[in-house]
Amino acid sequence: MSTGTAELRPSAGLRHSLAEDVFGLLTGTFVASLGLYLLKSAHTVTGGTAGLSLLLSYASGWSFGLLYFVTTLPFLVLAVRAKGWAFSTRTLLSIALVAGFAYVHPLMLPEPRLNAVYATLVGNLLTGLGMLMVFRHRSSLGGFNTLALVAQEKLGWRAGWVQLALDTAIILSALPVVGLDTVLLSAVGAAVLNVVLALNHRPGRYLGY
Repeated sequence: MSTGTAELRPSAGLRHSLAEDVFGLLTGTFVASLGLYLLKSAHTVTGGTAGLSLLLSYASGWSFGLLYFVTTLPFLVLAVRAKGWAFSTRTLLSIALVAGFAYVHPLMLPEPRLNAVYATLVGNLLTGLGMLMVFRHRSSLGGFNTLALVAQEKLGWRAGWVQLALDTAIILSALPVVGLDTVLLSAVGAAVLNVVLALNHRPGRYLGY
């Protein structure tokens, strides 16, 4: 058993450097936030706290960036208890970066006119890719994302499937706000995101993880 555990913990020489972590988190959060911006431009939702924040933004008119930051903060308590301060600090930084980029994208890409199906599928794909980058640098995007990672590491459940179950609840709750057609499209997009995670995120498989 001890041999299997060692395989999941690469030596210090294989870990990312500080500069690699910084650039990796910047890149991952930028890509994820761009994906979320595409979802917002199509007025669709996704799962997790990001989807919840989008839904609250549509319903209230409040800023997505602010809502995302606020809704993910309570889950940092879980991150601290389950993953430690180093992971939690990186996660807080990642959350803040996504929230900050949410204010940048509208300035650089004001009101893009995109096909809703395209925006939803590509938006979820980009969000999933961004999450994978963040995971690789020992961080997360907070919220259900953190809960899914904890379930994978503590219970052996695949993070993508855990996230899918949680996402389903969020997407179904959007029905009164965005309508059935948008909910169905959002569900397909969220499935794309979670398949990306389920097929690609397996701790211990990658050097430098």
